[in-house]
Amino acid sequence: MHTHDQGGWRHEHVFGQDQRKPGERRTLMVVLLTAVMMVIEITSGVIYGSMALLADGLHMASHATALGIAVFAYVIARRLAADQRFSFGVGKINSLAGFASAVLLLGFAVVMATESVDRLISPVDISFDQALVVAVVGLVVNGFSAWLLSSTPHSHGDDHGHDHHHDHNLRGAYLHVLADALTSILAIVALLAGKFWGANWLDPAMGIVGAALVASWSVGLIRQSSRVLLDWQADEDTTTALRAAIEHGTTDRITDLHLWSIGHGIYSVEMAVVTHEPRPPEHYKSLIGKALNIVHSTIEIHRCPTEHNEA
Repeated sequence: MHTHDQGGWRHEHVFGQDQRKPGERRTLMVVLLTAVMMVIEITSGVIYGSMALLADGLHMASHATALGIAVFAYVIARRLAADQRFSFGVGKINSLAGFASAVLLLGFAVVMATESVDRLISPVDISFDQALVVAVVGLVVNGFSAWLLSSTPHSHGDDHGHDHHHDHNLRGAYLHVLADALTSILAIVALLAGKFWGANWLDPAMGIVGAALVASWSVGLIRQSSRVLLDWQADEDTTTALRAAIEHGTTDRITDLHLWSIGHGIYSVEMAVVTHEPRPPEHYKSLIGKALNIVHSTIEIHRCPTEHNEA
C-alpha cells in the first residue's frame, strides 16, 4: 500500500498507478480501428455525395479524439504516478479523462440532434447502396471494438469485480464505441426502410433517437466521474462496512468520517475515533479489511471524557 523511505516515516502515494492498466492497450487498438473507419466513412461520404456517411464519419472523428484522450490519460497517469506534486497520486486523471470524454460525447449528441431536425425539415438525397455497405462495415468495427473494451480483464482480481466499473476512463471509451455501434444500427435500419419502402424520414428520426440515448449515457458517466473529481463521500454500503470494522464489539465510535475515491477503485479515509481505551493508530488501521481498497488512511484517536463515560 505505502512505500516507506529509510526513515520509516514518509510514504509515496503511487498506489499501483505506475502499473500498465488492462484497458490501456485495448483502448489504443480501438483508437486505431476508429481512426481507420473514420477515414473510410468521410472519404465515402465525399465520393458518393452522402451527407449521412459524411456526418457519421465526423461522428467517428469526434470519438477518435475522445478515445485518444483516454489513451493519453492512461500514459500520463502511469508516467506521473510517483510525482510528489499530486497529494493522493494520479488516480483522478482517469476520471478526469472520463469526464472530458463524456462532455465531448454529450456535445456530439446535441449536434446530432440538431442536424437530424434540419434533415427532417429539409430532406437530402441518400445513396442507399453505398451508405448501407459502409454502415455495415462500421457496425462490425464498432462491435469488435466494444467487445475488446468490455472483455478487458479486471486489474484487482476476482474479489473486486466492481473495479472495472470504476475505471471511468475505460467506461468512457466503451460508451463511445457503443454509441458508434448504436448509431450504425439505427442508420442501417433507416437506410433499409428508405431503400425498400421510401421512408426517407426515418434517417433523421433515428438520428434523434440515437442522440437521446447517447445523451443519457453521457450524463450518467458525467455524474459518476464528477463524484470522484469532487471528492464525493463513498457510498453508504462502503461507509457502513468501515464503521462496522472499527466499532464492532467495542464502545469505540467514529465521530467524523471522510471516505472518498482517489482513483480507479481505491479510496482514502480520514476519521476521528472516540474511545474509552485509546490504542495506537496502527491498531485501527489493521481493522480495515483489504476488501475496502483503502490505500491511504489518517486516523485521530480521542479519549472519551470521564463525564461522558459516566453519562
